[in-house]
Amino acid sequence: MGSAGLLRTLLYTVNALLNRRRYRVALAVLKGFRNGAVYGAKIRAPHALVMTFLFKSGSLREKLKAIAQATYTHSRNLACFVFTYKGLLALQTYLQGHQLQAHSFLAACVSGWLIFGENNNINSQINMYLLSRILFGLSRLAVEKGYIPEPKQDPFPIFAALVWGIVLWLFEYHRHTLQPSLQSSMTYLYDDSNIWHDISDFFIHNRRSPTV
Repeated sequence: MGSAGLLRTLLYTVNALLNRRRYRVALAVLKGFRNGAVYGAKIRAPHALVMTFLFKSGSLREKLKAIAQATYTHSRNLACFVFTYKGLLALQTYLQGHQLQAHSFLAACVSGWLIFGENNNINSQINMYLLSRILFGLSRLAVEKGYIPEPKQDPFPIFAALVWGIVLWLFEYHRHTLQPSLQSSMTYLYDDSNIWHDISDFFIHNRRSPTV
């Protein structure tokens, strides 16, 4: 049997294994790890690339290393979280005999504590991103369940006004309370736009290059 035949046999065996129902839960956990790693890299790599080259100083090698480290950390953490969450969810379902809503909450709490509980820049960004989403989700759920009355008018303009009012107030007077990446972005927008010397750093560049 040639190499092509061996490859076909291997693919047939793997595909047969993947379609075995008895292994489906375990395989779903493994694919969750794979999807977490891929999605984390897709999300973090372009973000880290832009933020690093816009706001960070250092050599090209240092910048590329920072991008790779941020991408790896995000990808690893998300992969480990999905793996742990799906594993704990499957374990609870197996022990209980069926899945309950509390299982999802408990599995995610434990996984979040273990994976995203370390206070670093990557985890901070992810957790704050999720916080804004769950506040929206809980507000909508509260309206659906009748816990709060449905607004007669779209509340989004008021929401936008409060968000921007509070964040600019914090930036101007208590900026140390804001996340470093947000501070960098807002410094670029609101502080750096107050400084220029000539057309080069007014329109072409943000800051004048240091003279040697």
